[in-house]
Amino acid sequence: MQKQRPGFSFSFDDPPQVQVRACDHPGCAEVGEYRAPKNRSQLNDYFWFCLDHVRAYNKAWDYYQGMSTEEIERAMRYDTTWQRPTWPMGDWRTRERNLRDKMSRGHTFGADWEGASHRPPPPSPRTPEDEALDVLGLKAPVEFAEIKQRYRELAKQNHPDTHGGDKDAEERLKRINQAYNVLKAAYADQG
Repeated sequence: MQKQRPGFSFSFDDPPQVQVRACDHPGCAEVGEYRAPKNRSQLNDYFWFCLDHVRAYNKAWDYYQGMSTEEIERAMRYDTTWQRPTWPMGDWRTRERNLRDKMSRGHTFGADWEGASHRPPPPSPRTPEDEALDVLGLKAPVEFAEIKQRYRELAKQNHPDTHGGDKDAEERLKRINQAYNVLKAAYADQG
């Protein structure tokens, strides 16, 4: 069943009815084929102009007319996001992570769920100074005088001459020397 639509004729014998608009410019008798918004608060309400008058209207159009500098800036910023609300990037991830943490404290969702087990945070990347301190068997924080004393002890213990030219002792001494040079450069100001 078709809905009755008033004003429509499906007979192809009738001539088409064309609605002709006159130009809205005062004193113009031409056809108004081109639309132009009436003002910025009525962007969907139009004047209909002929080509010459729509060109003149567009040249004189100023969307920001009557607005202060702050209002113009606010309108431009609002338009850069297509007039939609925004929020900081990554904020939803933090909220989701916090929600998962809260839920995982009292509830178990199965071993395959991300929040079911509390994983320790990944270790922070090690610096060359940390690795050099490990070679010397020291822990940070440490003074350079302690580093120097420990270097001398290890150099005497691992010197190839005290081990009869042992290649392993020579390699250990090279690593100790490299570690000491890294720490010496890092502590250059404490010297």
